[in-house]
Amino acid sequence: MSLKDRTVVISGATGGLGAFLARHLAGEGANLALLGTDQQRLDSLGTSLGLPSERWLACEADLRLGAAAQSAVHAVQEKFGRLDILLHLVGGWVGGKSLVDSVPADLEAMLAQHVWSTFHLAQACVPGLVKNHWGRILIVSSPYATRPNARGGPYAAAKAAQEALVLSLSQELKDTGVTANILQVKSIDLKGEKLATPTPANASWSTLEEIGAAVMYLLSDQGGAVNGARLPLYGGF
Repeated sequence: MSLKDRTVVISGATGGLGAFLARHLAGEGANLALLGTDQQRLDSLGTSLGLPSERWLACEADLRLGAAAQSAVHAVQEKFGRLDILLHLVGGWVGGKSLVDSVPADLEAMLAQHVWSTFHLAQACVPGLVKNHWGRILIVSSPYATRPNARGGPYAAAKAAQEALVLSLSQELKDTGVTANILQVKSIDLKGEKLATPTPANASWSTLEEIGAAVMYLLSDQGGAVNGARLPLYGGF
């Protein structure tokens, strides 16, 4: 599989998973648009990829705001002439309190982080993807979206709503050449602990390599057969 000259938008690019995928995709020949909230960290990541300047763009954007998402995607299209793939990796968790003890701001923060960012990015990216007759939209979610746990209501509610947006979008994109899918990950094993020191506690974690393999399949031409799927990457739960 080759992603040569495909333009990939990565939101949450400076996180552990975002940086890992950016490096992998750079090696596959993709053009990279790195989105995040810290311009200095974005520039540092872009420079570290070792790509010529024409193959990467770092764009600071608060994707909770529609205007910011539209501006970022416009910058991508201006530089690369097109976009092909959206990897929406923005994370964030608020929890640890019962629903009775939670405050409205907890739910508002999670909805803004996960639902509104997804809504705004989809509205900004989908027209260009459909115009190309080829595209991939992929978000990373959590099994708590479908199996909420105690003391995690605001997060679970936001992830459930985020997944509903993506699954609805997948139906709207049928027969366009564009797919929209979900990877459900319980915890990302950034330090390789699951393999180095396996325990019952980390058995359900996902390594960067495991997530990367799933991502690369879904981005491939063969992965175009998968649309509207929740792919569980957490083993036992």
